[in-house]
Amino acid sequence: MHPHITKDPNICGGSPVIAGTRFPVRSVVFYSLRIGLTPEEIVEKFPHLSLAQIYDALSYYYDNRSEIEQDILENTEETVLGTKD
Repeated sequence: MHPHITKDPNICGGSPVIAGTRFPVRSVVFYSLRIGLTPEEIVEKFPHLSLAQIYDALSYYYDNRSEIEQDILENTEETVLGTKD
């Protein structure tokens, strides 16, 4: 259903990533929806990614919103460093 997205327990802790990379879907969501970069700007910033991969990552997010929101919560800097209350 999402040809550019994979999940592997040995890559990024099993979080969904862009296939062939270690770039998590949550990062695409962060750059697009939180920072406000367009898909084209994301590709410009990360030239190893394609526009199709970015759009598929966003599609995956909208199809699996609660999973990705949880992934974002579990991988914030505060949570990873153990400083989140």
